[in-house]
Amino acid sequence: MICFLDEITCNWQDLINGLYESLGGFFILLSIFKLLREKQVHGISWVHVLFFTTWGYWNLYYYPHLNQWWSFVGGLAVVLANSIWFVLLIYYGRKSE
Repeated sequence: MICFLDEITCNWQDLINGLYESLGGFFILLSIFKLLREKQVHGISWVHVLFFTTWGYWNLYYYPHLNQWWSFVGGLAVVLANSIWFVLLIYYGRKSE
């Protein structure tokens, strides 16, 4: 099993979840780059972005309690990307009003 510290319990479920979280962060980055390129918000509600951002912050608290460190690292990617995307959605959404 791939673990970065011996004293941390690592399991394949955590590794897979961490990979999904990390890929999620990458795919959110694609939305950020598109928004930065277009500088317009059309057809996107900020509500779901805020919901998943707050859930991501919860996961940053929750994953360490489960000793799921790969999920925590992937969760950081999702939270950072969602936070940036949320701010940009509000910023460009207000500019277009």
